[in-house]
Amino acid sequence: MNKAKKTTYIELEPELSACIETKVKKEYQKNLSRLLNKGNNKGFQEKSELLRLFLESTDFGKLRSQYEQYLAQGKKVKFILQLANGKPEYKMQVI
Repeated sequence: MNKAKKTTYIELEPELSACIETKVKKEYQKNLSRLLNKGNNKGFQEKSELLRLFLESTDFGKLRSQYEQYLAQGKKVKFILQLANGKPEYKMQVI
């Protein structure tokens, strides 16, 4: 029986008062805290690694310039982060 590997992904919604970088940092800290409190949990490890890589590799100024206009118009923006071949990727959705 061939089991499909479950993909780890994280959804974050930036706001005018809290940019995507702030949201990623807070989620990263929350996941690290969960790891420390709940022990060696693979799900928290994978999410923490995804967030760490995203923080290290993303040009947040460029990213903000892509979505802030939508927030200023009163629309919501959602980012879906995931790892692909060991590298962080994101999709942006305007809601």
